[in-house]
Amino acid sequence: MRNPLTDDTALLDAAGPVNILIVDDEPKNLTVLESVLNDPDYRLVRALSGDQALLALMAQEFAVLVLDVRMPGMTGFELAQLVKERKRTARIPIIFLTAYYNEDQHILEGYGSGAVDYLHKPVNPSVLRSKVAVFAELHKKRRALEGANRALKDLNESLDRRVTERTTALLESEARLLEANRRKDEFLATLAHELRNPLAPVRNAVEVLRLRGVEGEMKWASELIDRQVRAMSRLIDDLMDVSRINQGRIELRREVVDLHEVLADAIETTRPLMEESKHRLDVHLPAHPLQVNVDRTRMAQAFMNLLNNAAKYTDQGGVIELRASVNANKVLVTVKDSGIGIPTDHLESVFEMFSQVETALTRSRGGLGIGLSLTQRLVQMHGGRVSARSAGMATGSEFEVELPLAAEQRQAAAPAVEAPQPGNISELRVLIADDNQDAADTLSVLLGMMGHSVRYVNDGEAAVQVAQEFDPHLVLLDIGMPKLNGYETCKQIRVLPGGTGRTLVAVTGWGQPEDRRTSKEAGFDHHLVKPLDLQALSGLVASLAQRTEQAQ
Repeated sequence: MRNPLTDDTALLDAAGPVNILIVDDEPKNLTVLESVLNDPDYRLVRALSGDQALLALMAQEFAVLVLDVRMPGMTGFELAQLVKERKRTARIPIIFLTAYYNEDQHILEGYGSGAVDYLHKPVNPSVLRSKVAVFAELHKKRRALEGANRALKDLNESLDRRVTERTTALLESEARLLEANRRKDEFLATLAHELRNPLAPVRNAVEVLRLRGVEGEMKWASELIDRQVRAMSRLIDDLMDVSRINQGRIELRREVVDLHEVLADAIETTRPLMEESKHRLDVHLPAHPLQVNVDRTRMAQAFMNLLNNAAKYTDQGGVIELRASVNANKVLVTVKDSGIGIPTDHLESVFEMFSQVETALTRSRGGLGIGLSLTQRLVQMHGGRVSARSAGMATGSEFEVELPLAAEQRQAAAPAVEAPQPGNISELRVLIADDNQDAADTLSVLLGMMGHSVRYVNDGEAAVQVAQEFDPHLVLLDIGMPKLNGYETCKQIRVLPGGTGRTLVAVTGWGQPEDRRTSKEAGFDHHLVKPLDLQALSGLVASLAQRTEQAQ
């Protein structure tokens, strides 16, 4: 970058000759002055009258004005007065020359009109040259300083402009990133919704087959489909959880709980995968309780991800070890496997989103590479940390989770309330509204097999009409329907006779916290996410049937 204070370009004006204006009505006097002031650093400009001098002063810049006092038309004093009155020329030093006005009053008048010196003719050449030289040098320095100031001002303006442009670019980039992140979250939510919708009838159909008691290959096929649907549902849930954590929209429901119970939940969830892979799971836990203040569901999810990861990346018949111990005021949980291991250069990145040890072409173990990232974030939200260790490929891996122990003791557990059994419940009138024909059909068959009277329609307007005729106890409404969406349908059914006494359930692929809030504000009693958890639905139906029977 050019330095305006030292660069030759900035000082170019100062290096050139300076202008000196000499004014006298006698040409021969001007010739003498030119001879005395002859210097390559000076550019002498002559004027024979005050008027010519004014024209020169308007056209050019001068370092000093050497001015005869006695001139026809306009005296030197009058010209000096005009020079000092003009802003542009007010700073020009004036040296008066005179052969007549030698009295003190004339000298005082000269200084009063703005002169810096007053010399008598004949002038001593050396004196005149030295005085002019002083003013010429001052002019050069002032011109150099002005040039440097201009260059510095230009530089500052350039820097200001570049800072402004850079700031604007950064703000625009940030806005684009925020917009891209918003679109990504919207895309994930829409993707989850669209993927959940086709899974719903598949899950329902599997449950129908189970209730009918199929055997042999049909039983094997239905169990296989059920496992794959559940796996797909978990992947969708993981995607949504990562998105919600990124946006800070996951709220932990902490409670003081024994870590044994949390780990038991994780083991129970991963047991089918362990058994399918013929792994041996060795569990080593202390006999005494390990009290932690956590969201039980979320921490079980974190440990489930670690166990699933160990099972997936261990060849069949492997050994997986789950161990817990106490260190000071912390509890350490390790998941160790005899699997494929982790390259040492991947240990730092293994918790990054979509990170995979295997390449896309060689990967045969499935997954999106988000489980470990989700686990790390969940553990960190609980004030803990998670780390990975491995000696390299084919040496297995070990993951360690560190969590703070709870300061308080767990409160006595409330007595469990036994859920009502489906076999002893009253028949309910159930209305289903879903524009997905397969989802409505299969859910209708499933509820019919449970002993309930079911009607189903495929749009919101039809749901309102049937609700008036059918007077359902339970209404299951999809949200995204033609003619009338689920929210408006819910509101209209609520205002029908008996509407406040009905149980309305949103059954939808939209499952984010704001979706649940919106459904509650619309008047729904419950919010279930597709594909339906049939155990949760059965419990809800059984509870409603029991309340209905008691009310009769």
